Amino acid sequence: MKIKLTLILLLFTASTAFSQQLNIGTYNLRYSNGEDSTAGNGWGQRFPWIAKIIRFQDLDIFGTQEAKYHQLTELTDSLPGYRWIGAGRDDGKHGGEHSAIFYKAGRFKLLKTGNFWMSAITDKPNKGWDAALPRICTWAQFREVKTGFTFYFFNLHMDHIGVIARRESAKLVLQKIRQMAGATPTILTGDFNVDQTSDSYAVINNSGVLKDSYMLSPVKLAPSDTFNDFDANTAGDKRIDHIFVTKQFKVKRYAILTNTYHGRTPSDHYPVVAIMGY
Repeated sequence: MKIKLTLILLLFTASTAFSQQLNIGTYNLRYSNGEDSTAGNGWGQRFPWIAKIIRFQDLDIFGTQEAKYHQLTELTDSLPGYRWIGAGRDDGKHGGEHSAIFYKAGRFKLLKTGNFWMSAITDKPNKGWDAALPRICTWAQFREVKTGFTFYFFNLHMDHIGVIARRESAKLVLQKIRQMAGATPTILTGDFNVDQTSDSYAVINNSGVLKDSYMLSPVKLAPSDTFNDFDANTAGDKRIDHIFVTKQFKVKRYAILTNTYHGRTPSDHYPVVAIMGY
């Protein structure tokens, strides 16, 4: 009887530990355009491989950047069991690029969601500070169906030109996280358009609220810059795509996935993945 009870307890512990793992990702998908198609990097040939990577890695929740509405719907068709949320940065509906959040609908219940623009005016489409383009952040509150674990997820794409805009956007997203999430566990993903040496990165990483999952992970696989410009031979250590987490998460593994197909990269960024417990 004691042996049976011990086995039951061990099985329960193992099951609980498994359910307390999250596979998180961030992936700049590259917006669909004719120039890429001419060069052999069209969305139509790329997205099936993007979907294969996501499914193989069994991502639970991940943020995407740059994709337009039709790209998100086409990708979803190749990802059974996933849903996405987000809005176009140009009109708050379907217009322009999105900073979407994909999640496993069977595992998580969406409690709340919304968007804000990274600007002094956060509730409508506009360009902030010295930004070249409107920039949007999509957020959501989720509850894991099985355990009841509740957390927030924020996903953004910072401006590629505006230095002030990136710094102020970092401050803004921290302010929003403090206001909305408070002490609730929170994940922030995105294309920050700056590497780990920048001041806007430091605003977030040194905030005492969030920490870079790369810094927290005891196991790292980071063979390349996260931006590859459709060049499979890219090397370096510049990380401009980041996953930040609050202290409630224990990061176990971190990777920049440099998968290719027929010598081509599925996007001009590599996906970044962090495996974590809570």
